[in-house]
Amino acid sequence: MISVIIIGAGNVATHLYKAFTKSENVSVNQWYNRSLKSLQTFKNEVDITDDLNNLKDADIYILAVSDDAVASVSSQLPLENKIVVHTSGSVNVHDLDKKHKRGVFYPLQTFSKTAQLDFANVPICIETLDKPDYHILKELAISIGSPVKKVNSDQRKVLHLAAVFVNNFTNQLYRIGHEITESEGAEFDLLKPLILETAKKVQDLSPYMAQTGPAKRNDKKTINKHLKLLQSEEHKAIYNVLTESIKKTHGR
Repeated sequence: MISVIIIGAGNVATHLYKAFTKSENVSVNQWYNRSLKSLQTFKNEVDITDDLNNLKDADIYILAVSDDAVASVSSQLPLENKIVVHTSGSVNVHDLDKKHKRGVFYPLQTFSKTAQLDFANVPICIETLDKPDYHILKELAISIGSPVKKVNSDQRKVLHLAAVFVNNFTNQLYRIGHEITESEGAEFDLLKPLILETAKKVQDLSPYMAQTGPAKRNDKKTINKHLKLLQSEEHKAIYNVLTESIKKTHGR
């Protein structure tokens, strides 16, 4: 049985807590947050605290806090020589206080508190400074059904950057598409099968090979029609930037 203490109460922390409690091999000894209000829903399930000085003993302490808070919180922990990991994609493992056995337990996925999530579809990127710590973090990831990858800080940094493009930026394009359809009373739901097929396609093809559309074909008439339809200058600028990027990629 691996015992953990979760520090933080955001989206990642909440999903990790739910996954850990479903595992027969993981015990959540305590859950800390600077405000107990965020943890009230779980107070009958797990010991909660808002005082770092009252932290219990555990095998692993998981800092599921904002990137900017990782170094500060780790330095405030009143313990030494314990495995302390953060869950950030962009924070270096060395940003953790060196009084700890430092590591990273980075779930490479998008997290929303209300969305259901199967950790079988959440790769856990692990980094440690000491080999024995890697094995216990790997066991923790396997205990919640996640695939495991050994990823160093430089690799994780570019994975996180790429994730912003394929997830955050893509979702913003969904929002723009939703706004465009609403302008004429069209149904955004009609685009959902296309969204799913686009995501499905890159499971088997490279993004380069999967590209379609007027920019790849250099279909100038369609491109100009689209630009005339767009009422927002911001949307026109985004359309032009992406069109030129696709044309350059495919030699048009």
